Amino acid sequence: MTDTALPTSLAEIAEDFRSATNDLKLQLLLEFSDELPPLPERYAGHLDQLERVDECQSPLFLTVEVGDGDALEDRVVHLFFDAPAEAPTTRGFAGILHEGLDGLSAAEVLAVPDDAPMRFGLAEAVSPLRMRGMVAMLGRIKRQVRAKTAA
Repeated sequence: MTDTALPTSLAEIAEDFRSATNDLKLQLLLEFSDELPPLPERYAGHLDQLERVDECQSPLFLTVEVGDGDALEDRVVHLFFDAPAEAPTTRGFAGILHEGLDGLSAAEVLAVPDDAPMRFGLAEAVSPLRMRGMVAMLGRIKRQVRAKTAA
């Protein structure tokens, strides 16, 4: 694991998970699943405008919007996810990333270490295959932010 610090919002969530028992981790994951906001109207029914994360065991789609600004520090990132209600683990991962990253600057999102999902202590509670899905979500988010800020 790298020593790069997580953004405060994500670090607080990681601390909640790390200090929880495995049963409580699963309960927290369900809470994040329930709190994942629905897609805004402009994306609802338009999954072709979102990117599918094939590494997830359930169909998960995401997209990133990056606000205007002269510097990466000024450009606010917003995340949008679509995952079926019957996929609470996948939705929970998306909920964690939404809660922890939405509203941060592009610079802050790009600085999130790639191993961030491994810092939640979730590997003891969910399968490695599922963890790969969360790592892949973060990778897609960062790639989209890079692509949308490079123009």
